[in-house]
Amino acid sequence: MMYIPKAIKQMRTPVMLLSPAETKRYNGVDYQEEQQEIGTIFVNWKSYGGTETTVNGVYSIEDTAQVTTRYRPDIKSNCHLRLADGRIYEILGEPENPDMANRYLIFKVKRIKGGA
Repeated sequence: MMYIPKAIKQMRTPVMLLSPAETKRYNGVDYQEEQQEIGTIFVNWKSYGGTETTVNGVYSIEDTAQVTTRYRPDIKSNCHLRLADGRIYEILGEPENPDMANRYLIFKVKRIKGGA
């Protein structure tokens, strides 16, 4: 019998999987279109209260989480996740496919915040 982690059995958080639209180039600069919705997936979302960082002497806390979900080949490092409350997270690094078994993925995400 194959080991199944507890996080796989408790995927209760619905998130919208967003994939990047095609990138266009204007005057030598790449511009990425809006993210397009792929569909809703259920994940195990573990937020640890953020990650403390210091950049150029400025102390800040980044909103990060670890996500576990069922394997999908279309979940890549360039995808984003949108929670029900509208917060958008980007995937950090390549999603890990433990034992290359194509059963589940584990990856870290960081919240994208933009100022207007």
